[in-house]
Amino acid sequence: MSHCHDDHSSHSHDHGGHEHDHSDDITPALQTLLYKQIDFSALTCLNEATPRSGAAICQKTWAQRLEAEPELESDADEQLLMIVPFTGQVRLHSILLRTSTDASAPKTLHVHLNRDDLDFSTASDLQPTQTIELSQTSEVQELPIKRALFNTTRCLALFFPDNFGDGEDVTRISYLGFKGEFMKLNKEPVNFLYEAAANPADHKTIVGTREGMGSLGGAAGGRDAM
Repeated sequence: MSHCHDDHSSHSHDHGGHEHDHSDDITPALQTLLYKQIDFSALTCLNEATPRSGAAICQKTWAQRLEAEPELESDADEQLLMIVPFTGQVRLHSILLRTSTDASAPKTLHVHLNRDDLDFSTASDLQPTQTIELSQTSEVQELPIKRALFNTTRCLALFFPDNFGDGEDVTRISYLGFKGEFMKLNKEPVNFLYEAAANPADHKTIVGTREGMGSLGGAAGGRDAM
């Protein structure tokens, strides 16, 4: 679907001189991109050939998604493991990925929900929240996820265990993004929940005091009986 946006951006449409047609094509993507909700300072990538290149491909804006550089490249072998934390809780809708048509394109993605403690050993042994088969393409792939499993996403561990090459030791990724809804944590619900939790506790204290004082009048007992 992304190539449609690219085609639209490369030429003009004659619709009465309205330039808004171009922005309308990508507005839905911009509205749901979680770009500003990624905690780039805490984002890590294991086995990256160039330090911070994993963070760099996530820091590309939607307008930069087709740019070749910066690019994430694996180092010792074909595997990559990225830990992507968010600044709050999100409802994840999909993952956006751009690779290439050659052997360095990753073949499989294992997505682990709310795990920031994985290394290659645990990522290989642990059952992922979802496994996604990737395409060998230079287009931006929008990878649908099982939304019901990712409604409380605070962090994602993305494990790329292999690529399309037979013995190819280098995996390359040029763009990584996320779509979803960001849930702001404001103070009103917190205060409400605190008060709701405090009232039953207060009630129990009063009841306990009343039961401990059996000499109280029968009126109180009558209320308890009700």
